[in-house]
Amino acid sequence: MVKYVRDNTGRFSQRPHYGPDELDRECENIVFGFLKGAYGKAEFPISTDDLTRLIERDSDDLDLYADLSVFGPNVEGVTEFRPGNKPRVMISASLADDSKRENRLRTTLTHEYGHVHFHAYLWNVEPPRPDLLRANPNADKQICKRDSILDARQTDWMEWQAGYVCGALLMPVSCIRRLAGEYLESHGLYGAIGRADSHGVALVEAVAAQFGVSTDAARIRLLKLGFLGEGSAGPSLFDFGSALS
Repeated sequence: MVKYVRDNTGRFSQRPHYGPDELDRECENIVFGFLKGAYGKAEFPISTDDLTRLIERDSDDLDLYADLSVFGPNVEGVTEFRPGNKPRVMISASLADDSKRENRLRTTLTHEYGHVHFHAYLWNVEPPRPDLLRANPNADKQICKRDSILDARQTDWMEWQAGYVCGALLMPVSCIRRLAGEYLESHGLYGAIGRADSHGVALVEAVAAQFGVSTDAARIRLLKLGFLGEGSAGPSLFDFGSALS
């Protein structure tokens, strides 16, 4: 059951506090359930078309070619919450129009889905006050800039949660654990791998290739799950045994 804490942003009286394990578990249920319902099995990378279908299923409208310049520079996604209705999602046309930005499109889609699934109900429970909307006409929208899509500060709780969801949908935790575990075992390593080590770089590239994401997205996901760290991974227990024999 979700835990609620005081919302210091003033938007709500209380807001949901999700731990990483809760988000990982729910996101895995969502994406595996969706893919198995559509194809009878879950395989990755999930296609961009399937990501759009997932949003279309749970939102009222998805606009992939929106002009978001009215919301300021570097805005790549907006979710509009409407009490009593499903939310609307708008994605910057600059992403869908450029095939070289497909990874950015995929992370933006999953980020906005995080708002759709985990946050839309809040506007039904506690709609924005008229005085809040007068002071801020965008109080019923979550405006997402590129620098917060993947890894927002935890003080910005809605963006942090949606950013975590982004990685958890594209790179489900059980799949990441299996891939990283096999890599560690095959190279005789244990513990976190140094993010700048050759092994760290290789693991990031393997995750990026397996799940159709950028190396930045793969690195952030591995860091959050503890597979990457600042130092180097130690040798395996078998190496210690060999040294003592």
